[in-house]
Amino acid sequence: MKKSKSLYHGHRFPVEAISCAVRWYFRFQLSLRDVEELLFERGVIVTYETVRCWCDKFGEDFARRGKAARRKLGTKWHRDEMFVTLRGEPYLLWRAVDEHGAELDILLQKRPDKAAAKRFFKRVLRSSPVPRKIVTDQLRSYPAAKAEIPELTIVKHVFVKAAARLNNRAENSHQPTRERERRMRGFHDPKRTQKYLSCFGQIRQHFALRRHLLRASLYRKQLAARFIAWRKFAELAPNPSTAF
Repeated sequence: MKKSKSLYHGHRFPVEAISCAVRWYFRFQLSLRDVEELLFERGVIVTYETVRCWCDKFGEDFARRGKAARRKLGTKWHRDEMFVTLRGEPYLLWRAVDEHGAELDILLQKRPDKAAAKRFFKRVLRSSPVPRKIVTDQLRSYPAAKAEIPELTIVKHVFVKAAARLNNRAENSHQPTRERERRMRGFHDPKRTQKYLSCFGQIRQHFALRRHLLRASLYRKQLAARFIAWRKFAELAPNPSTAF
């Protein structure tokens, strides 16, 4: 039987260093130069451009594996959109989360019309089961697009007033993106922004437990389980004593 190549095939740096760099960048509010400095402290001399290449290459794969390792997705979708400015032009970032606040998917698009909403519905359906209920604001694009998708025609659709900010699951899910946007001094290229935020949401949520709802002992137990899962899908040694 032919042995498959390692995820890190062709890289001369320790796999622990690469996985830590990717995790730090997407999990915390760090710049590429911050990650470069943290690696230098640990004896790994790389440039921030190398860190960028690692994040581009491994981020998407880690995000996909992290999403697969999460618990079963909920059956209720909360969908909302937020404006972001890229090189002076306004874009809409569409986001869907379940009733637990877990991000299902995002999509950066130029227009808020029916075609854009339909495109996002179909994108979420490719990676998530058909929901029992959809909660959105009163943007007219949502019902128009939903009516043209056979899988969603019988799904209950609940509207909330955007001004009242009642769609809390979706509204709150925008906050980490806003924080990251400020840290990066704004987003720039649409394709890179879409790719980055797709990885950022999944990797951050893999470790971002709702700590205020957990006892300290239970929080540490669940966080340890998340690190074990990370080591597994990042193809790292299972023994933490050998960690970077």
